Amino acid sequence: MSAAIVAVGGGGFLMEDTRGLQENYLLSLLRPRSGPPRVLYLGTANGDGERAQLRFMRLFTELGCRPDTLAFFPYDMKRDYARAVRDADLVYVGGGNTVAMVAVWREFGFDAALRAAWDNGTVLAGISAGANCWFAQYVTDSVPGGGVCSGLGWIDATFCPHLDGEAWRQPSRARAPRRPAYGAPDGVLLRFEQGRCLEAVTDRPGLAAVEVNPAGELAAVPTRLL
Repeated sequence: MSAAIVAVGGGGFLMEDTRGLQENYLLSLLRPRSGPPRVLYLGTANGDGERAQLRFMRLFTELGCRPDTLAFFPYDMKRDYARAVRDADLVYVGGGNTVAMVAVWREFGFDAALRAAWDNGTVLAGISAGANCWFAQYVTDSVPGGGVCSGLGWIDATFCPHLDGEAWRQPSRARAPRRPAYGAPDGVLLRFEQGRCLEAVTDRPGLAAVEVNPAGELAAVPTRLL
């Protein structure tokens, strides 16, 4: 049975929030194991920038994990990329250009490796581009003028991160043909299992995820404060 996928609208360690609320929530979803959780960071969407990698290593080390990174820029020919994701308890995908990231993954066959790891129980999570990629469609600024693009399609829905951050995102989400469509402000996380949204949580009071249902009706998703 596939593990959870968590779509992070924004916030957390990559947006300078070091409280660990989002990250501890992700760790709570992992299957029990002996020893520290193995957490892997993918920074493909921002060209494997070192600053993001350092933030990841620092926080997840403080949380008692065994953190590691897996870079495509440059590509390490001596490393087994499929095994790296298969051995991870949690894969966290950073933000950046979703279109470019998915293209790189597909070129290397890495999307298949991620899918196999997920089917085997690895929890997948990510912020912005790292949230968009799992959905059939996503709202993005990775194309000129912003728009709706196609993702990996493992969740048959549309997703929009940073819902409260940029005014153009809400109407773009509403026009997305794929239903349901979900939007998450910064600080809100949506947990999916077997393609269904099971829970929304937030690290800030007063925030909630939203959903456009198949009938085109907009509704707030009950969102629990962490």
